[in-house]
Amino acid sequence: MKIVIMAGGSGTRLWPRSRQNKPKQFTKVIGNKTMIEDTYSRFEGFYETEDIYFSTIPEFADRIKDFFPQVPLENILVEPEKRDNAAAHGYVAAVLAKKYGDEPMAFIPADHYIEDVVRFHKSLNVAENMIKKEGKMMDIGIEPDYPSTALGYTRIGKRVLNEEGIEVFRFKGHTEKPVFKMAKKYLAKGDYLWHGNYYMWTPNKFLTAYEKYAPEIYQKLAGIKEALQKEDHEQVALLYSEIEKTSIDYAITEKMDPKEVLIIRGEFGWSDIGAWDALKDLLKPEEDANQNYAQGKWVGKDTSGTYISGNPQKLIATVGVDDLIIVDTDDALLVCPRSKAQEVKSIVEELKDRGEIDYL
Repeated sequence: MKIVIMAGGSGTRLWPRSRQNKPKQFTKVIGNKTMIEDTYSRFEGFYETEDIYFSTIPEFADRIKDFFPQVPLENILVEPEKRDNAAAHGYVAAVLAKKYGDEPMAFIPADHYIEDVVRFHKSLNVAENMIKKEGKMMDIGIEPDYPSTALGYTRIGKRVLNEEGIEVFRFKGHTEKPVFKMAKKYLAKGDYLWHGNYYMWTPNKFLTAYEKYAPEIYQKLAGIKEALQKEDHEQVALLYSEIEKTSIDYAITEKMDPKEVLIIRGEFGWSDIGAWDALKDLLKPEEDANQNYAQGKWVGKDTSGTYISGNPQKLIATVGVDDLIIVDTDDALLVCPRSKAQEVKSIVEELKDRGEIDYL
């Protein structure tokens, strides 16, 4: 199976640590490795280097080359420009279809935390075997433990396989980022999983799905595939620039025939480190008695449930505050309630509108 690490995102909800020129996948959020290094290391020893690919945008291509000199240059797939992940996934499928059209492939987010790597790979192995056997798209769903509005939800049906504890279920539908009321309802129902975004199929099957569910995007992808064969890079860039900016969840997943998809229940200790509240939840074992987590120099009185990220040279002090996110960098300071962590990206949009490019 070909592994494609998706590394073209901007990570705006982790501002001000995640910046335009150094987004979250290139930062050290947990431990001594950047998120993208941690993701790559997850596959070392399990897959040949030649079978591991990166998908990114022009601005990040050189950085990936520097991080991973062992990866063949042709395995770093550079989108002509940033156009959201419906375009990105389709572009990768069009590129890989030339040599590996009917071989299984897996799209892997670069910003996920995985605790049990061995069990994670068992899940991928089951997915690969099911693709070869059933010809269906495979994905991984995660058991939700709170009503998140930042994630998509996958509804599962009857269990069809249990292989060494890895369970596979029928797919009954997908809802992308529901409102809080619906998320609570999904959590109570018990047959909804968080969408893990681990799309697995073959390049040709992915392109067929675009043709069926997103025909306007497919027309561009078909042209791109033809232009790639002719090495007409100007035409590739032109067609790519005309693809609608939308997510694959809206373009494909919500529309898919349930008979075409199977879902693996992912039970390997998972977190999508997409925002500060998710990171704080992940760091619970390192919190103090009042559920505070501090990185850097901090002193607090009457403070609880707060995430503090600073540096050893500057003291952060808090008095009488609860459930805050405080992130201090050399040139920017973020303070927000944990309940508003998903809205940090709106600050980035405001900075863009104001022309404050130095802070992006």
